[in-house]
Amino acid sequence: KEVPGYDKDLYACERTFVKSRDGKTEIPVSLVYRRDVLEKRNNEESIPTHLYGYGSYGASIEASFRAIRLPLLNRGMVYVIAHVRGGGENGRPWYEEPMGAKYLCKKNTFNDFVDVARWLTGEEHGNLELSTLVQPSIGKRITNSRNLSCEGRSAGGLLIGASMNQVPELFRAAILGVPFVDVACTMVDATIPLTVAEWEEWGNPNEEKYHDYILSYCPMNNVKNGAVYPSCLLTGGLFDPRVQYWEPAKFAAELRHSTSKDSGPIVLKMDMEAGHFSASDRYKYLKELAFDYAYLLDQLGLVL
Repeated sequence: KEVPGYDKDLYACERTFVKSRDGKTEIPVSLVYRRDVLEKRNNEESIPTHLYGYGSYGASIEASFRAIRLPLLNRGMVYVIAHVRGGGENGRPWYEEPMGAKYLCKKNTFNDFVDVARWLTGEEHGNLELSTLVQPSIGKRITNSRNLSCEGRSAGGLLIGASMNQVPELFRAAILGVPFVDVACTMVDATIPLTVAEWEEWGNPNEEKYHDYILSYCPMNNVKNGAVYPSCLLTGGLFDPRVQYWEPAKFAAELRHSTSKDSGPIVLKMDMEAGHFSASDRYKYLKELAFDYAYLLDQLGLVL
């Protein structure tokens, strides 16, 4: 694919592995960056880093070339994908119980994401370290919590919400696109068209064992009262049939009500025409993406 003005020699990428907090599981991590950014690393400067994740339905997040990432890379950011459990990057065991992240082991998804974030910031917890299978990575301690942002969409929004609740001080900014953050209320209501089919992913909370477990990680039910949270951009679509518009709206209200006044701004952006996948028109999609990037760059102090 030819991209006008793109010089591949200016950029580099790598795949590495980070051990999870259990000391055994190796989490695949993909990084892409401009080569000249490493000069800051040599000067021991903290580099702005954006961490993306999904981790549900056995879906693999490929580390493929995307020209739309260049505006971030060209402003000195490192873009990182955490291939957390719940996806399909390492086959079905990466998704299914007991060692994956489905049903009653869903928290592995969130723990993996937080562990990768802690590895990036050097704030390791327990046994976190680089796998012995690979050469030392540029990613370890490349940033700090003041320069680390995160992003996820749909079930990835659940990942971001749960990860923020676990360690709110770890991130500077977060983007939650059409986020599935009210898991307990949605999954208990069988009148919602997609709920019954979704029990195959999360479990049926009308059964006590699933009810209690879902409540223990559902972002809506676990916001830390009085804690300092990162700035958040939550988006939704009025005609979204998968994650109804009230989920990001409720979560935004809960964050504004319960978190510390020292938290970052909580921004809710509702598209009154879109569904789950936002704009289908290419130019409107780029306009929406530009809004997300403008928010992100502003929060990280990278506006030129």
